[in-house]
Amino acid sequence: MAKLILHKLCKDYGTGKPAVNDVSLKIRDGGFLALLGPSGCGKTTVLRMIAGFETPSDGSILLGERVLSDASGAVPPERRNMAMVFQSYALWPHMTVAANVGYPLKVRGVSGERYREKVGEALRSVRLEQYAERRPADLSGGQRQRVALARSLVTDPDVVLLDEPLANLDRHLRQEMEETFREFHARSGATMVYVTHDQAEAMALATDIAVMSEGRLLQVAAPAEIYARPEGRLVGSLIGQGAVLSIPASGDDNRELDWQRLAALMTQGRAGGGTIDILVRPQDVLLGSEGLNATIETALYEGERYALRLRLDDGQVLRAHGRQPAMRGDRVKVVLSKAWRL
Repeated sequence: MAKLILHKLCKDYGTGKPAVNDVSLKIRDGGFLALLGPSGCGKTTVLRMIAGFETPSDGSILLGERVLSDASGAVPPERRNMAMVFQSYALWPHMTVAANVGYPLKVRGVSGERYREKVGEALRSVRLEQYAERRPADLSGGQRQRVALARSLVTDPDVVLLDEPLANLDRHLRQEMEETFREFHARSGATMVYVTHDQAEAMALATDIAVMSEGRLLQVAAPAEIYARPEGRLVGSLIGQGAVLSIPASGDDNRELDWQRLAALMTQGRAGGGTIDILVRPQDVLLGSEGLNATIETALYEGERYALRLRLDDGQVLRAHGRQPAMRGDRVKVVLSKAWRL
């Protein structure tokens, strides 16, 4: 196993705007990286270049010291020792589960006891050994995706690539499959690159998240780090719920601001000192008897709490969570326990 390295990777289809522009990443051996971003941001194109289905316009891809793609040429997909899992499962309907899982081995000429042993190991890794003789049509959507996972594991790939594999599943099945993916990663030890537009999926699954927008890489960090300390408005809005406020500049370099500092800044006015952007998460907006004046614009009951949209007197919007019943138009006071300077 070796580190997967993307160096200044670009892909230009001649439309005037590159689909991928100067993306550099180091994905550690055994890591689980989520490529996260809105539709059209270039994340699937990056995945296809790693797999060898697309040729980079510029830059290089390395697995350890082995060059997979650069200006001089590219290693074909079948010689990269990678596996890909699609959202459509891509199973052969006329084959049994075991035959689907073993198909990559068959292509490589593996047979006999070795073949049966590897197929059995792969099926056990996704807890489907008892379904070995069934056809895909006899399985649920989640089970079919687990067959696709087992098939990706059977050849001991260096890297497993996953292209929005949970997009076709309902909410309950997605949650179940997230646990399957975590187990799969822990058992296999494979390096995994997972494309998704769902930030909750990325946060739940990945050891690292790479946020992309318009072909560019904006930030790479562990889920907790990227949630607490996003770089820029776009990353802050893509990761977790929150509100971006513009407040008078603080005059220092502190990026983590507490209520004492925020209250002083937000009540001093905007007398020519410039402004800064801060990110405030809903859990850090506390309703009480003191603080900033706000009006409830919407209150959505979510079962265990109310999701509130608040408008401050200066017109800016906050999101908050409340335990008590709330009505549109109610006047409240809020304290911002902390915020992150973008």
